[in-house]
Amino acid sequence: MEKTILLVEDNPDHEALTLRALKKAGLANPVVVARDGAEALDYLFCTGAYVGRNTEMPQTVLLDLKLPKVDGLEVLQRMRADDRTRLIPVVVLTSSDEEKDLVSSYKYGANSYIRKPVDFVQFVEATRQLGLYWLVLNEPPKLNN
Repeated sequence: MEKTILLVEDNPDHEALTLRALKKAGLANPVVVARDGAEALDYLFCTGAYVGRNTEMPQTVLLDLKLPKVDGLEVLQRMRADDRTRLIPVVVLTSSDEEKDLVSSYKYGANSYIRKPVDFVQFVEATRQLGLYWLVLNEPPKLNN
């Protein structure tokens, strides 16, 4: 079973940077990219363009907060409200430095909150540690699909 990462990121530069950082960190896991909150929810709940997809859930969700259509906090709330997605680890990966975003992320069930470093070397190291922990060391419960 492959440990898929769901990256929810609307900024093409941040998407490319994250994918590059994952590769540079040696993480070869498949990555599904959703470019807005509505697409992320469609992927997770097999609706819209994702009707009929394999229902296997991602191992980890990397979630930006400032998203079009449905913002990241609402995606997080919907994930935590549904038995199918409630236990998936969610790492908020955002450039927001607003305290209210940090507090709300944890209030709604984020497992981790990481501010995107501006420096690429720092970002690669943060991504490497993130992947090592969430994809290698962490033992998630088996999800009923």
